[in-house]
Amino acid sequence: MYYTIENTRDALKAGKTTSQKLVQIAVETFEKDKSAAIPLNAFIELYDDALAKAQNADKEIEAARKEGAAALDKLFEEKPLLGIPFANKDNINSKGHRLTCASKILEGYVAPYNATVIDRLEKAGAIALGRCNQDEFAMGSSTEYSCYGPTRNPINREYVSGGSSGGSAAAVAANQALFGLGTETGGSVRLPASYCGIYGLKTTYGVLSRWGVVAYGSSLDQVGILGHTPADIAEPLSIMSGVDFYDDTSADLPDAASLKKLTALSDAEFKALKIAIPKQFLKTEGADKDVIKCFEETRSWFTSKGASVDEVDLPILDASIAAYYVIALSEAASNLSRFDGIRYGRRVDNGKGYDELYVDTRSEGFGPEVKRRIVIGNYVLSEQFSGDTYKKGMTVRARIQREVAAVFEKYDIILCPTCPTAAFKLGSKVDNPLEMYLSDLYTTFVNLARIPSINVPAGRTSLDSMPIGMQFAGKMFSEALILRLAQNWENDHAECGIPVKE
Repeated sequence: MYYTIENTRDALKAGKTTSQKLVQIAVETFEKDKSAAIPLNAFIELYDDALAKAQNADKEIEAARKEGAAALDKLFEEKPLLGIPFANKDNINSKGHRLTCASKILEGYVAPYNATVIDRLEKAGAIALGRCNQDEFAMGSSTEYSCYGPTRNPINREYVSGGSSGGSAAAVAANQALFGLGTETGGSVRLPASYCGIYGLKTTYGVLSRWGVVAYGSSLDQVGILGHTPADIAEPLSIMSGVDFYDDTSADLPDAASLKKLTALSDAEFKALKIAIPKQFLKTEGADKDVIKCFEETRSWFTSKGASVDEVDLPILDASIAAYYVIALSEAASNLSRFDGIRYGRRVDNGKGYDELYVDTRSEGFGPEVKRRIVIGNYVLSEQFSGDTYKKGMTVRARIQREVAAVFEKYDIILCPTCPTAAFKLGSKVDNPLEMYLSDLYTTFVNLARIPSINVPAGRTSLDSMPIGMQFAGKMFSEALILRLAQNWENDHAECGIPVKE
């Protein structure tokens, strides 16, 4: 298996491999893992048409090869991801395939259409391998809240992969897919990327269409991308980004074309960078000493290469995680009200009437974490509060947006850890929701501010050698800058993101 899009594409063009072989390897790995003593459980299912699509891609490549080098180059210009497999998340529609959001309540549901991001990738020739495990309805930080069981960390299977996009992250980290799609509401791409030792990008709100993505918190949700290198994120981003007729919140990404061939910042560009470090993240209680050490090393890397680094005061960040959960859980309660046993999905009908059908279906169909968030969300929105708590959360959010935007008037990048700790052992936090929620301590302000941020693999813990991630956050629509900066990091720290070879 090749580990980057570029290497794989070169091998396909040269006839050193075929798309069919790449998919077949994935199938064999999937089947082997299912019978393992401790399954990784990254993929829930492989799509039954993936192999046929790979065969068609190989036919296109072979036909162009017979016409000559010019025809082959033209083909890959038109379809730059031709024959390249990727991992999908179980809350992103892929037409004709099952979609459950890792929940019993959507048991048997088949997607009637493609999400826009899937459509755009397939038009570029990419092949969706299958759907990956996740926390139920993307509500979680460990991929333990899934009706399919937990996804384990490929570096050490006693540990969590992170969530909610833990299946996609684990699939990429274990080389079961070249890149993966995830979704983010409060850190669900960057967090598993950090835990699994890969790159993970949360885009500016609107850059990637949400059409065909099952909603959790609509004002926060965004599709994200996971890969071994910044280039493996940049190229799919350039293909998927842009305004979508079906999503009124979508927006074009400036400099999207430049992402097709990602280049690092020049020495002069790097030395001109101004880096901001929020003081509030320097005094986090419970932050692991190895995370702090990696953070200081990352800070030193910036200064050693000539960038200026300053500490800035953003006291409003202390309220970010509270504001996030007020908003996200309120919107979750509203969005998930549609899963009622009437229109689609699971139905528990004991013949007692509609009220009982509704209650029984949701009681059996939803897992404990989803129920918890629905109850809290409905409580926040109840007549008792007249929505006041939600309004306060939105007020805090508006202030975070203003104050973060003010930082970017003077600075180019906000630097901070991705998570206070590295991956933790399976089961250690699943019964402690508050402790689990605090995993998002460094990530939620990005979602509230609607800015892009990328996790970069920055080191390992001293005791058990689990990955540690740092994040580079930029102003809205600065994806090109943070990806180019991440490429600088990759050039100097390639060993931090060594692929797992199984």
